[in-house]
Amino acid sequence: EGKSGSLMAQLITKSNNWAEADIISTVEFNYSGELLATGDKGGRVVIFQHEQESKNRPHLRGEYNVYSTFQSHEPEFDYLKSLEIEEKINKIRWLPQQNAAHFLLSTNDKTIKLWKISERDKRAEGYNLKDEDGRLLDPFRITSLRVPVLLPMDLMVEASPRRIFANAHTYHINSISVNSDHETYLSADDLRINLWHLEITDRSFNIVDIKPANMEELTEVITAAECHPHQCNVFVYSSSKGTIRLCDMRAAALCDRHSKFFEEPEDPSSRSFFSEIISSISDVKFSHSGRYMMTRDYLSVKVWDLNMENRPVETYQVHEYLRSKLCSLYENDCIFDKFECCWNGSDSAIMTGSYNNFFRMFDRNTRRDITLEASRESSKPRATLKPRKVSTGGKRKKDEISVDSLDFNKKILHTAWHPKDNVIAVAATNNLYIFQDKIN
Repeated sequence: EGKSGSLMAQLITKSNNWAEADIISTVEFNYSGELLATGDKGGRVVIFQHEQESKNRPHLRGEYNVYSTFQSHEPEFDYLKSLEIEEKINKIRWLPQQNAAHFLLSTNDKTIKLWKISERDKRAEGYNLKDEDGRLLDPFRITSLRVPVLLPMDLMVEASPRRIFANAHTYHINSISVNSDHETYLSADDLRINLWHLEITDRSFNIVDIKPANMEELTEVITAAECHPHQCNVFVYSSSKGTIRLCDMRAAALCDRHSKFFEEPEDPSSRSFFSEIISSISDVKFSHSGRYMMTRDYLSVKVWDLNMENRPVETYQVHEYLRSKLCSLYENDCIFDKFECCWNGSDSAIMTGSYNNFFRMFDRNTRRDITLEASRESSKPRATLKPRKVSTGGKRKKDEISVDSLDFNKKILHTAWHPKDNVIAVAATNNLYIFQDKIN
């Protein structure tokens, strides 16, 4: 974290003439950090595997190379509601590895799927009832008995859907989160949260329902939800009003009554037309320790101690220089962008994205922060990332970029941090950047 200025880059590009379907919509490391999954708007999941260091290039930590690609979701049509269901992958969550295969959950707006990713490097040969082409033989013509053998073959990585969890959400799914008991998970849409068992696809428990009897009285929606990393009965969900509710499933089957309610009182002097929009929380993440949680709203990241509900213990400004630009950001709809945030493996640093392909890192111990840019220039092999600065009015220094020249079409919404090492993955439109600490 302290060395975040000496990050080296690897760029994985889908293609130069890219389409809307190539836009990356989620990024997620697995529990060991060996695999990195991305989902895109075209319903595809691409998994990258960490290669071991090579002896002839000891300065380079292994790169991430494509391990498996598969079509997770297809576009569908809901004939009852005359609605198109797009194939875009909203979230991917890995399950802890139990055997040689890997499992992950992927979801679009309506349907969650459990995928098994497994390797095959042997094939059976020498069948008695089939010939070499797989055609069945006449049993009366078989005169000898062979013992089939397993022969080595080129490694094949297969992705197969093991479970499909469908028809449980009226609204668009925004979150899935695997529970620490490793056998249940929750899924959240705008108004409801459901609890599933990983083995049971035909029913789920509705544990939160904030839908009012009269939809005209609707004042807030659920924006994100996550299970506690160690206590399988605790989960949190955030709302578009900037509040976070922590619920305990031991208290009641329907968790409409929260156990804790986290909200920062609003400063009346800074109230404006946009206050409600920019206070909406786009992401909530528990720290690995389970002691803290982090929330991202439009302009800032806040760290909350679960034992203190009335205000966050830390607040980090992500791009405060945009406060004067909220009017134009409202007109071009950027004010509704949903930025995610993530912790590093030791909970000592946090990362989140911004515009102009900038992303921000905050060191919680030293309170230092840095702005870095994911660009093709910085992603040449062994290139070191240089800190970027945005000038806010007055004279612009040589290396600074002015607020007015920021590109709001280039935005980093999805980032992920390796669970153990200083390796980060940053999705910039259709490009995936992987940065790592330089090993001197």
